[in-house]
Amino acid sequence: MSTVRTRVAPSPTGDPHVGTAYIALFNYCFAKAHGGEFLLRVEDTDQVRSSPESEQAILDSLRWLGLTWDEGPDVGGPHGPYRQSERMELYGEYARQLVEAGKAFVCYRTADELEQLREAKREAGSSAALKASDLALPPEEVAKREAAGEPYVIRMVVPEEEGACAIDDLLRGTIELDWGMVDAQVLLKSDGMPTYHLANVVDDHLMGITHVIRGEEWINSAPKHKLLYAYFGWDMPQLCHLPLLRNPDKSKLSKRKNPTSILYYQRMGFLPEALLNYLGRMGWSMPDEREKFSLEDMLAEFDISRVSLGGPIFDVEKLRWLNGMWIREDLDENQLADRLQHWALNRDNLLKVLPHAQKRMEVLSDFAPLAAFLVSGTLPLTEADFDGIKGDREELVKGMQFALWKLEAQRHWSRDNVWNDLKGLADATGVKVKDFLAPLFISISGSSASFSVVDAMELLGPDMSRARLRHAIEVLGGVSKKAAKRLEKEYAAL
Repeated sequence: MSTVRTRVAPSPTGDPHVGTAYIALFNYCFAKAHGGEFLLRVEDTDQVRSSPESEQAILDSLRWLGLTWDEGPDVGGPHGPYRQSERMELYGEYARQLVEAGKAFVCYRTADELEQLREAKREAGSSAALKASDLALPPEEVAKREAAGEPYVIRMVVPEEEGACAIDDLLRGTIELDWGMVDAQVLLKSDGMPTYHLANVVDDHLMGITHVIRGEEWINSAPKHKLLYAYFGWDMPQLCHLPLLRNPDKSKLSKRKNPTSILYYQRMGFLPEALLNYLGRMGWSMPDEREKFSLEDMLAEFDISRVSLGGPIFDVEKLRWLNGMWIREDLDENQLADRLQHWALNRDNLLKVLPHAQKRMEVLSDFAPLAAFLVSGTLPLTEADFDGIKGDREELVKGMQFALWKLEAQRHWSRDNVWNDLKGLADATGVKVKDFLAPLFISISGSSASFSVVDAMELLGPDMSRARLRHAIEVLGGVSKKAAKRLEKEYAAL
């Protein structure tokens, strides 16, 4: 019997997500419970949004939680490289191999043509999924576009007849999915980059992955992956689709309703043991049903069949309760002192804060109120805190929402970059910088008398800064779905 090999394959396109840690934890536990190996692969084919900083944040945050991997971009291994951007030649070769075998085809269709074809299918009352026959062009037209050097993609051939694709799932048994809903998936994009579907299948095969444990949002992609394995003549790994993490209102976990970045929880002062414990409780339980357990406890009792398919609720208040248990029951006073010092009260942090605080200090006791917001979590803001600021509530919320969107897109967090983002927004909206920043002062530090808001944001970091902005927007009444659509149009036009 082959060694069990699992993997987690995050995309370094933003903050490290608790959903990534959730999937990583279950892959880790499954592999280790079977005496197997756990890999980390970086899926960085989105060259526009991927960044080295995001990749490092993922690696650091997973290690902070106590998860390690046997093979990966930072530790190496016999199946590397472990970044997809370093495996690009492979994907082109395998895509061309499928074209030569008649399992894939070159497609010169333009975006407008694709939309027209889909609309025609919708009007005819059929699925909008496009098949090879829908996309075929006359040979002379193909030759013309090829001679003109027009862009093309490589798409896979999918069954056109009616019927279902049977997918064997470790938790769900056999799932049947209608082939009619599966389109001729792009495998290689016009820039030569692979799509997730091709790269994922090729890498999982070449890296010897035996079990693919991923979120249930990938169930609809399973027929495409099964077909690719068959086209290549490879054995397909065992699939296992875990239930998605949910907000308390049962919607899919999202940063607009719940902090989702692992770094936010680290910055808030949650213990890594408690956060990992909580993620382990997401849809899974210990045989004795106890709520508090360590990673070692979970490994000793791990059985993936104990995963419940009901959508697990990620409730920050429940996490706080569990974290409190860890603080009170597992740390003595000396250990708690060490944790506090390591978390925020260390010399490096002090040296970052003192240049801003020192110029406002007359006695040492001035330091605590000046710096308190930097070691606080969610600030106790009220609508009245914004009363002295120019502009009506709607205008304030609009500026704060624009700032939030701009800062969510910032991948290289620094004082200068934050300043340039915010000044650029103020200029674009015709608002004086001082007035534009005024509500941000309150949102970030809880006071208009604090030191520079951009300095404060640099010290707080991206996760806490964005979380405080989201909180302040909610305090001022929030943004409805209807208003969000209108604001998105305004923002896009800047």
